[in-house]
Amino acid sequence: MRSPDLWQDHHGLDTSQRVLVVEDDPAGRRLLHAILAPEGWEVATAQDGTTGLALAESGLPDLVILDLRLPGIDGLEVLTRLRTRHPNLPVIILTAFGEVRTAVEATKRGAFDYLTKPVDHDQLVLASRRALETRALRIEVEALRRATGAGGSLATQMGSSPAVAQVLEQVKSVADTSFSVLVTGETGTGKELVAQAIHRQSSRRDRPFVAIDCGAIPEALVESELFGHEKGAFTGAQHKKHGQFRLADGGTLFLDEVGNLPQGLQAKLLRVLESRKVQALGASTPSPLDVRVIAATNRDLQELSREGAFRADLYFRLAQYNIHLPPLRERREDIPYLAQRCLEEVSVELRRPTLNIARDAIAALQRYNWLGNVRELRNVVRQGVLESNDVTLRATAITKFLKQGEPRGGAHAEPRATQSLRDAVRAATRDVERRVISDALRQAGGNQAQAARILQTDYKTLYVKLKRLGLRSRDFAS
Repeated sequence: MRSPDLWQDHHGLDTSQRVLVVEDDPAGRRLLHAILAPEGWEVATAQDGTTGLALAESGLPDLVILDLRLPGIDGLEVLTRLRTRHPNLPVIILTAFGEVRTAVEATKRGAFDYLTKPVDHDQLVLASRRALETRALRIEVEALRRATGAGGSLATQMGSSPAVAQVLEQVKSVADTSFSVLVTGETGTGKELVAQAIHRQSSRRDRPFVAIDCGAIPEALVESELFGHEKGAFTGAQHKKHGQFRLADGGTLFLDEVGNLPQGLQAKLLRVLESRKVQALGASTPSPLDVRVIAATNRDLQELSREGAFRADLYFRLAQYNIHLPPLRERREDIPYLAQRCLEEVSVELRRPTLNIARDAIAALQRYNWLGNVRELRNVVRQGVLESNDVTLRATAITKFLKQGEPRGGAHAEPRATQSLRDAVRAATRDVERRVISDALRQAGGNQAQAARILQTDYKTLYVKLKRLGLRSRDFAS
């Protein structure tokens, strides 16, 4: 094993890209070092997961080559910890021929690639080069974002419309409190961006931000992923595993799509939130925990509570403060700015000069209904730039990537046939409510009491709906 100071040359300056090899077999370590070092990379090796994690923290590598079978902490756990602490660090997994299923699980947890043993020399070098190039490109894109002010500010990531301004005010208000926050909105509206902004503006900013997608984990594994397990807690639990709550200790845990949690887990999650203690599977006692929880969903949790599919007490525990993100079609004034940001990012990624964007292209983007929101906008711009041979991105370069038959009528557009009937009705109802209430507020000059009389409803009901729809009466003041 090489000591951490061997990451640097004799002058103490970084001179090349660093590769960390974590492999328990001595012959395997020597072979990997012999393959990688001639490529001009600084190579350090570790014989187990604990040593590998220590080396990674003492001098962050540019790439980790990680064996899945390790003594003590296994490869999957090492991968999870590395990805939690350093999300942009590429990790290539080495696995035996019969463990491809485990390697696939590793890629779901964020591994860049996996190779089967015995390792092919050329495949390893090629995969390593791709990983290092990808990391370098991400660093370049992040540098561009910082240079254009897009790195830290939520406004520069989302836009400057009144709807975004309201979200910014809410983030500022709740960030440095201990409140749990529920962020609601359609897929692609930027719920994780808001969660990250809350974390950055809080006193926990120097502690971990850990994100977990509750809908992407098999139901049988959710409890272990959240709370961890002891060695021997169940069949196949060969090593102790820290759950996401423990990895986020002192920081923020982001539970994305929390509405997908199985009902049995909802009760256990509520107990953790209320007791501020977590008990791993197989552990005899719970241990104290200091985690701020931000949850997100694209579903109506109150409606799910009424249907018995989501615990009402858990909903109220998560929604101590609620932030609703409006869909892109309700803030079309942000589209030109967002399109330009996407254009700059993809130009760096493709190593091309930044294109101009034509007025007809902006007009086409603003007419489109964006059921996939900002994520869909980014994909359309990326594809348009990829296939454009002009110095200007024109409407003809992007319209073919707008889905055929997609409604373009804004608030009057009909729901997609691919939605469930229940979701379609909810979306249509929300659009109608927003339009009718906005008209009443406009007619009343922003006076909520007068708008309630126009709508023939009570003041409290109107107030609740304004909060849920993200509307502000002062925006309609005459």
